Amino acid sequence: GAMRQLPYFCRGEVVKGFGRGSKELGIPTANFSEQVVESFPSDIPTGIYYGWACVGNGDVHKMVLSIGWNPFYKNIKKSVETHIIHTFKEDFYGEILSIVITGYIRPEKNFDSIDALILAIQEDIEEAKRQLDLPEHLKLKEDNFFHQPEGKIVNSR
Repeated sequence: GAMRQLPYFCRGEVVKGFGRGSKELGIPTANFSEQVVESFPSDIPTGIYYGWACVGNGDVHKMVLSIGWNPFYKNIKKSVETHIIHTFKEDFYGEILSIVITGYIRPEKNFDSIDALILAIQEDIEEAKRQLDLPEHLKLKEDNFFHQPEGKIVNSR
């Protein structure tokens, strides 16, 4: 069912998350606001996805994305967190993040330890890199969605 919705185009402001990505995992993620998360189709399954991401008018980079429930919120609120496979010099809270989700890696799952979680994320990143080098995914990197004129913020198309 995941693939029917893909590719999925989305754009929104980056907000502060829980700070766990960078501090505990060493894997920084960009969080979308609740409004953006709520605009996602409700039938997109939770899990780990990959695709392309662009901050502001910057370059387009590979990314891994998690769509899932946050136990802190007692599963009322779904979160969408993007890990861009690129090293940024500084935070980009308040910037507009544009993403295209092109494929699905695996369902969400629980881990026994933080090390097991980090290992799984690193494997997801490697899988994303491999998939995004395939021509059918690579072509979306050049999509016009990433090169919109300033000031036009469109949530989805």
